Amino acid sequence: MTTPDPHLPGADDGAVPPPGCPAHGLGNVGGVGPGGLRRLYGSEHESDPMGLYEKLRAEHGPVAPVLLTGDVPAWLVLGHSENLHMTRTPSQFSRDSRRWRHVLDGTVAPDHSLAPIFTWQPLCVFADGADHERLRGAVTDSIARIDSRGVRRYINRYSNRLVNDFCQDGRTDLVSRFAEHLPMMVMCQILGMPEEYNERMVQSARDMIKGTATANASNAYVMGVLTRLVDRRRARPEEDFTSWLVEHPAGLTDAEVSQHLRLVLIAAYETTANLIANVVRMVLTDPRFRAQLSGGHMTLPEAVEQTLWDEPPFTTILGRWAVGDTEFGGQQIKKGDALIVGMAAANADPVVRPDPHASMQGNRSHLAFSGGPHECPGQDIGRAIADTGVDALLMRLPDLQLSVDEHELRWSSALMSRHLIELPVEFAARPPQDVGGPPTTASTTAPRPDWQVGSPPRVTVPAPAVAPAPAYPPGAPTAGAGIPAQRGPGAPKRLWQSLTRWWRGY
Repeated sequence: MTTPDPHLPGADDGAVPPPGCPAHGLGNVGGVGPGGLRRLYGSEHESDPMGLYEKLRAEHGPVAPVLLTGDVPAWLVLGHSENLHMTRTPSQFSRDSRRWRHVLDGTVAPDHSLAPIFTWQPLCVFADGADHERLRGAVTDSIARIDSRGVRRYINRYSNRLVNDFCQDGRTDLVSRFAEHLPMMVMCQILGMPEEYNERMVQSARDMIKGTATANASNAYVMGVLTRLVDRRRARPEEDFTSWLVEHPAGLTDAEVSQHLRLVLIAAYETTANLIANVVRMVLTDPRFRAQLSGGHMTLPEAVEQTLWDEPPFTTILGRWAVGDTEFGGQQIKKGDALIVGMAAANADPVVRPDPHASMQGNRSHLAFSGGPHECPGQDIGRAIADTGVDALLMRLPDLQLSVDEHELRWSSALMSRHLIELPVEFAARPPQDVGGPPTTASTTAPRPDWQVGSPPRVTVPAPAVAPAPAYPPGAPTAGAGIPAQRGPGAPKRLWQSLTRWWRGY
């Protein structure tokens, strides 16, 4: 543990450099700033954020003083139990960013590069108590109306459409051509604006939370698209998430609706794009994943859950703001101090995970989606996009292999997330599929490595000496149907094929 010094977030002298100072900007700055505090930006954080978290844990314990972009002081919460306490106790640690004393005293300017993240807006994530219940209730009620099975059909169709764009090449980058695009395609469909899906929306959504010089411009573009969408749905509602928010009994204003659409879109997009890339990377590079998947000891949803422990899509979230002076994690926190939820650090906390390489299969106590009343309400949509999308990818390209050595993979780290820059792969070239129809023979009969994870389980039924019944046609309502005893040995296989086609929406 360390004791506070004049440069810690709890100090009152305001001794921090001005935002935008050339010596403390977004360039290749070192890892240590004024007062010996470590920076959550710059070269050290960019190259190895998890290593930086462990240094902070060793130096300060479960709560550590850090510097944000522009050397703005804050506290990073590293401990698992400390993060849970902070996220579950809004009476001590509020989500209302208007409490931040460095915003009030002008240390953090309105045009700070992290402004899209911390500037107060009429959002449930910046509210507590009754306001939070009203706004979040509208979001969760609207999410509950989403047809999860229909969404999976869209995910599968869009996944196959993306694979069609590169399947004849024999090689591709799965970050830029799959992981970055699938979540945006699906979320634009859910929100009711599939026509707005384009490369600029993809890149703006990723840029606006990085704290870059262009973050505010990217935010303005996204908000412009969403504001126009709200105007259209206010005039003519349809069966989509935006219309449900507009019509919700909570009576959200147009500004509240558009801001919550941005929240849902960006949170779902960034987390899921990272999650897809990390799941595929671990399937291709981690022998534990291959062995467990090929042996039937792990399903793709379980692989997603393990990835949420090892590589959470959001590494941190800014933030919480202290309601009053308090002692927390051995540190003296001042009223109005900013605190950062450290999801990645909490998942690696030795108190809850002594062996960082141990399997966490069946354990959902990770903090990948935060916790408490502000825990991500749409996390199951993200899980569905990831496991359905990766499953569709591996069904189409069962011989997928990494085309570079694992140590050559490069990462980009911002305050909130760490993501792969590229995931180059190679495979046998294949013709495109008709994404509106059933899979082609080429994709279903291609040889598969023993770690392929998309095939349905085999069902073995003794074959009586009678003629087999005809197979159900594609799309037949076979869910829940039993297998009559008079069916021949081929019927179970055909039944599973029919059920698989129906579930995936072919």
